[in-house]
Amino acid sequence: MISYARQSQEEQPEASLPPVDEHIAPAPRVSVQAFCETVETAAAVQSAGEDRRLGKAHLKIQMGGMAAAIEAYRSAPTPNVIVLESDGRNDLLGGLDQLATVCDAGTRVVVIGRINDVTLYRELVRRGVSDYVLAPVGPIDVVRSICNLFSAPEAKAVGRIIAVVGAKGGVGASTISHNVAWAIARDLAMDAVVADLDLAFGTAGLDYNQDPPQGIADAVFSPDRVDTAFIDRLLSKCTDHLSLLAAPATLDRVYDFGTDAFDSVFDTLRSTMPCIVLDIPHQWSGWTKRALIGADDILIVAAPDLANLRNTKNLFDLLKASRPNDRPPLYCLNQVGVPKRPEIAATEFAKAIESQPVVSIPFEPQIFGSAANNGQMIAEISANHKSIEMFLQIAQRLTGRSETKKQKSSLLSPLIEKLRGK
Repeated sequence: MISYARQSQEEQPEASLPPVDEHIAPAPRVSVQAFCETVETAAAVQSAGEDRRLGKAHLKIQMGGMAAAIEAYRSAPTPNVIVLESDGRNDLLGGLDQLATVCDAGTRVVVIGRINDVTLYRELVRRGVSDYVLAPVGPIDVVRSICNLFSAPEAKAVGRIIAVVGAKGGVGASTISHNVAWAIARDLAMDAVVADLDLAFGTAGLDYNQDPPQGIADAVFSPDRVDTAFIDRLLSKCTDHLSLLAAPATLDRVYDFGTDAFDSVFDTLRSTMPCIVLDIPHQWSGWTKRALIGADDILIVAAPDLANLRNTKNLFDLLKASRPNDRPPLYCLNQVGVPKRPEIAATEFAKAIESQPVVSIPFEPQIFGSAANNGQMIAEISANHKSIEMFLQIAQRLTGRSETKKQKSSLLSPLIEKLRGK
């Protein structure tokens, strides 16, 4: 389907970043060749090629527009996707007719043009053009157009990966990630899976009171077997909407992984689950960096001290530089208000990082300790605890969803609530 009359970069005040509630699924391993007429478009396509969502695509850029494309494919096979920039209407339609004589079946064509006209749109549809984007374009416009060619419209929400990582060890990142995933599944009614990536010391199995015989290690050490059916067998069901891909949490083997060790697992989860929450351990390696940069949204959990501030700042700077077309990471403060402990105020954090924390979760060892020891979520221990609303706020920001399941009210609801309170 062609997306007609897509707004240009000049018309969008925030065109450099996708909307909060937009999810662009990564493109598969495809070949893309772009034929540009202006250096501005060529630069935008070049920047798009460096985006994480086109990490598997092979992109080649040439100048010369339509004429160069027709000449190039007279003696060479066409790629999976051709991106064409064109200024004129007659030259565009005539050029597409010529291109069709040398274009292989199955090749998809994206046109970048400057004419916003319904007649032209209909002619492009008739000629089988896959997408028409109004110039000038930004990198995210190119990323969106190419990626959407391989995503069914009804599957837009599938495959959102959320990465949660601690700025320092012991800040409670795993606890936050597990409770946020619970809120996504229970309050937002999204099917979600928690992937515990700390294979040696992961706590997701304990927190959800699960002890599955298989888990994520079986997938990582058998990449050739990974497919939808195999992953389904490894998942442990926690609730109707929440599943767990547990870590073995044993030391009988060493967990040294290559940079792309988890790629097949993530790709398979993306194809079946609307939301994947990665509980990333506090370590810095090729695969943890790749998992963070490749995620759709990121939450950094920090405690209010100097080391956490430094580490959060370093993570923010690296991730923003590595993901120029994505929303910046989010962060929250945890364990705020430890008695007699000097702390850095949230305002100082915000000033240094140039971003406000999503929430500041107070230090409450009694309820968090009870939940951890009982294998329960905070919502199961205390249905009205104030931290539950904070977990929901984080879940809404990370998923771009604001709606929650509302219970039907009645005239007796206030009386029932009072009785529950008693």
